[in-house]
Amino acid sequence: MGKESIKLIANNKKAYHDYFIEDKYEAGICLHGTEVKSLRMGKCSIKEAFIRIEDGEVFVYNMHISPYEKGNIFNKDPLRVKKLMLHKSEINKLLGKMTEKGYTVVPLQVYFKGSLVKVEIALAKGKKLYDKRNDIAKKDQRREAEKEFKIRNLG
Repeated sequence: MGKESIKLIANNKKAYHDYFIEDKYEAGICLHGTEVKSLRMGKCSIKEAFIRIEDGEVFVYNMHISPYEKGNIFNKDPLRVKKLMLHKSEINKLLGKMTEKGYTVVPLQVYFKGSLVKVEIALAKGKKLYDKRNDIAKKDQRREAEKEFKIRNLG
């Protein structure tokens, strides 16, 4: 497999704000033709998406793929449940971790890898309110430091 181009379709920035990301996995996704065409046009949202494991299979819920304009009768429900494809060992590892308290699986991004649509999913642990406050404070400090640095170097 040579160097395949990666084209980002959708990103879930909220996941980094709400969770500590521990492990990342790349999963394939079962789609219909019109959904792929819609993704090629960048019409996808994973802000509200979440992942469940049922009977040893991984499914993504609330992943919104807008209907393809020229798809008419072939269009599927934009919020239909989509199956993710992972290796059995990866699914078992995720299942083991999800039984622990506080762990969940969230989609981070959707992208094209060559001609295939991939979903990057992550094993994540929910942040408490004070963790989020810490992150915001650190971000503000970094911003202030960059501002100071800019002023010092320009002046």
